[in-house]
Amino acid sequence: MRVLGFSGFGGPDVLRVMEWPDPHAGPGEVQVRVHAAAVNPADTLLRSGANAQVLAGVPGQYVPGMDIAGVIDELGPDTETGLTVGDAVMAMVIPVGQAAGGYAEHVVLPAGWVVPAPVGLDHVAAATLPMNGLTALLAFDQLALAPGSVLAVIGAAGAVGGYLVQLGKHAGLTEVADAAPADEALVRDLGATDVVPRDGATANAAARIRELYPDGVDALADAALGGPGLLDAVRDGGTYARFRDEKLPGGHTSNDGGRVTVLTPFVPDYAGRTDKLRQIRDLAEQDVLTPRVAATLPAAAAAEAHRRLEAGGVRGRIVLTF
Repeated sequence: MRVLGFSGFGGPDVLRVMEWPDPHAGPGEVQVRVHAAAVNPADTLLRSGANAQVLAGVPGQYVPGMDIAGVIDELGPDTETGLTVGDAVMAMVIPVGQAAGGYAEHVVLPAGWVVPAPVGLDHVAAATLPMNGLTALLAFDQLALAPGSVLAVIGAAGAVGGYLVQLGKHAGLTEVADAAPADEALVRDLGATDVVPRDGATANAAARIRELYPDGVDALADAALGGPGLLDAVRDGGTYARFRDEKLPGGHTSNDGGRVTVLTPFVPDYAGRTDKLRQIRDLAEQDVLTPRVAATLPAAAAAEAHRRLEAGGVRGRIVLTF
């Protein structure tokens, strides 16, 4: 089978087409014939070596990719599942250790990691949902905000940020989000109650949020990696969600003496949570969550997809097709 992988860390051009043996589903597993795989920032961290620790001690070739959509083409022996061969499905993949990622024609996963794709979505749209949707849902579950609470979302025009805004609207939250002028209409359509201008200065965003909410917001989700200056927007006793810790590029420590509770949602915690992935599927079918496809490229153009993502300004997800 074809995979898009790399043998050594580096820039986008280390990605190349490779031929790997066809896998087969074992007991309790299913095999997915991948038709679409979304490209995420986590993929670029893996390829560049910034997140090399997850591959420590694993020699050979590596395949990135955390989001797939396709069809079931094999059920392993003694696998108990409601899925059947030919079903359109989606899944999150964790490419760590010996596990290959989603940039592959075939992926084998435990049956509980795979759910039917939302009715009405094609493979490309479905591939944008699992990892980003689960990341947003995990953060939202951890924040545990009551209806009427005020949530600030930084990076609301991005994939995770956009899903957070939509989840908040669905849950009856009041939301304030940042946006560049070109993104303001999008962010309001997603459900933001208030929008503050985005000019690249974290301190300015916090100050502008405080102008609207002088006592501070109940919680802030920093999906844009704005940094610890955003803590100033949160009220005493509130909650701040960061999406990278200090070990990764763009991550940071967030110690303000305990005035604000700091969370670091880690999406592998929801790996294999069939109930949560089904919740994402159901919310997409209800039009609560809106998949956004920025571009579609053939799988062989994975390097170009990484270049575009790292250049910034991508709204939605670039999707590779097989």
